[in-house]
Amino acid sequence: MIGTVGLWSEYPLREVEALPIMPWTRALRAVADTPKGQVVVCVAHLASVRVHPTAGFTTARRNEAAGKLAEAVRSDVRPRVVVVGDLNGTAEDRALRPVTEGLRSAQSEAGAGFGLTWPASFPVARIDHVLVRGLTPVSAWTLPRTGSDHLPVAASLRW
Repeated sequence: MIGTVGLWSEYPLREVEALPIMPWTRALRAVADTPKGQVVVCVAHLASVRVHPTAGFTTARRNEAAGKLAEAVRSDVRPRVVVVGDLNGTAEDRALRPVTEGLRSAQSEAGAGFGLTWPASFPVARIDHVLVRGLTPVSAWTLPRTGSDHLPVAASLRW
């Protein structure tokens, strides 16, 4: 766990480091040593979209963090990458395009149902994602409600 995000793995993790995408630590990067080879895993919780009485939707902080996350993913030369987390936007959000370009959505490709995650009490949007490069999504789904305001997501991936 680094800052407000964590990664648990049955495989050894190395090169675990914070990703400096925001003024506070809400992203990390690690390399998982799996029996089939290395997988880079990035976990991120981007800034929330807020509604301000005079400014309307405030997305600048989220959009800036998304750009920095995208740069970290693009600059990684390893062929297999998984990006997971609360991106505070749907896969169709143009501001998240820097992150979603070059990655495939597990939910879009192999998901059960719509994969809506927020708010947990009555989900109407999918803002929590599993995105991959160099792996094939086999299935994706939401998990039962926890104490969070989001539903957790899960995916099965194949080499």
